[in-house]
Amino acid sequence: MTTSLMFRAAFLLAVPVLLHAQAGNPRFGRWKLKSDAAAPSSNIMTYEPHGATGMRVTIESVNARGEASRWWYVTEFDGNDMPVTGNAGQTHAAVRRVTDRINEIVNKKDGRVTQLLTNVLSPDGNTIAVMYMRDDGAGHTTAVSFATYERIPGSP
Repeated sequence: MTTSLMFRAAFLLAVPVLLHAQAGNPRFGRWKLKSDAAAPSSNIMTYEPHGATGMRVTIESVNARGEASRWWYVTEFDGNDMPVTGNAGQTHAAVRRVTDRINEIVNKKDGRVTQLLTNVLSPDGNTIAVMYMRDDGAGHTTAVSFATYERIPGSP
């Protein structure tokens, strides 16, 4: 009986801490790519809590031909490679938190770096700017592009 009571007390004390840690990530929610591309093109990023301190990242996109794709991965923001599901051009992603507003992401295919991203959350928490640097797998940047995502109203 005492062990059960101690377990319940520990659980009740831990839950608010875990919920606070997860609720504190300002990226949680849905984000739409700001684009001038004609319909049906779209790109939506969804950031959701994963585990005690991690995040699940889901990308849903539709290209100009109307072809939809959906892929995802999870991260603990520790820079470790995590498997990517649903993206033929990427097998792993490693995310590292630089500051509370800046994340660095390394995308890989079969162990070779293909892309480096810097993801910056705006001070008001409603915009994410992303710099994409394509890598040839030998450490040479082959292209740089930029994108802006806006928080979808009504998402956390």
